Amino acid sequence: MQRIKWILSIGIIKISHWEYWPTSLVFAPLGLYWVWMGLKARSFYFMSAANPGIHTGGFVMESKRDVYALLPGRLYPETLYIDKRNDDPGLVSLAGLSSAYRKNISFPCVAKPDIGMQGLGVKKIRNEEELQLYCQNMPFPFLIQSYIDYPNEAGIFYHRHPNEARGKISGIALKEFAFVTGNGRDTVETLVRQNKRYKLYWESIARELGDQVHIVLRDGETMKLLDYGNHARGSKFTDGTHLINAKLENLLNEICVRIPGFYIGRLDIKYNTWEELSEGRNFSIIELNGSGSNPTHIYDPGHSILFAWKEMARHWRLIYRIARYNHIHKDIAYLGFGEGVREVLAQGKIKKTLRKLL
Repeated sequence: MQRIKWILSIGIIKISHWEYWPTSLVFAPLGLYWVWMGLKARSFYFMSAANPGIHTGGFVMESKRDVYALLPGRLYPETLYIDKRNDDPGLVSLAGLSSAYRKNISFPCVAKPDIGMQGLGVKKIRNEEELQLYCQNMPFPFLIQSYIDYPNEAGIFYHRHPNEARGKISGIALKEFAFVTGNGRDTVETLVRQNKRYKLYWESIARELGDQVHIVLRDGETMKLLDYGNHARGSKFTDGTHLINAKLENLLNEICVRIPGFYIGRLDIKYNTWEELSEGRNFSIIELNGSGSNPTHIYDPGHSILFAWKEMARHWRLIYRIARYNHIHKDIAYLGFGEGVREVLAQGKIKKTLRKLL
């Protein structure tokens, strides 16, 4: 009976809040609009020409390592690439991998698949044992990165037309990390299961915390459940578009115009304070996503599904215009239909495998 009540309560939450609906269902009504743009471009993979510096424009199957290499300066975490097909798996440890120390990586660190999506396979690694276990279980090439401990994270969507010197910020999602507050009586597990948002992600949270789910927090004591702002794993997104300011746009322009072949996408940034970020201080770019990225501010619980459709259509138009210009005026080829299908299927297989690892 308890199991049935649990399943029903989760089902009611998912049905009554569109932000939890499957992506394919949410954007299905926009399918005809996508087809229309594809017919105009004479390619249903027109988005692949939006960012010629990134594989498939960042639509699918782009390598995070290759994308990081495009970023200017040291704007992203220290990163180590591991490919078990070529590297000795026994060397995948911070104790045995001297190059990791040369890159100033220590525990805790973050491990993530080189080709990933929706935060799947991303894990905070606290010690040698967890790193070895991650290496054993991860079937794909992956990255080990320094853990960035800035307290805040945002997803900032940027676009620049190829014939213009400056671009604009079109949306900002502020990410609230999942956390619980103790009452001196209940375990972390109980607190999570009582929360309407977090209970949906109980299984992944339990895997992340391990034995810590049995801890009883003191009254008023807080515990962060996840160390990265991922909507698909419990983080709450709020619309911070109103925070766009001239200093921030200047910073994003300074960064993005120096990224070869990048015109549109979302930068996921960890930062200390908004004021410092706007001034270009105390921040780190933890992800750069191309034409396959969503304007994540649409997932603000206060926004309706109609708002989400309108914003997605607006951003698809931006991608279309940039990709079309690159194709016509810069001779950037679109991804062929057959090749596009293969790339999409390949990413689907990776996604399916990564879901099993959660």
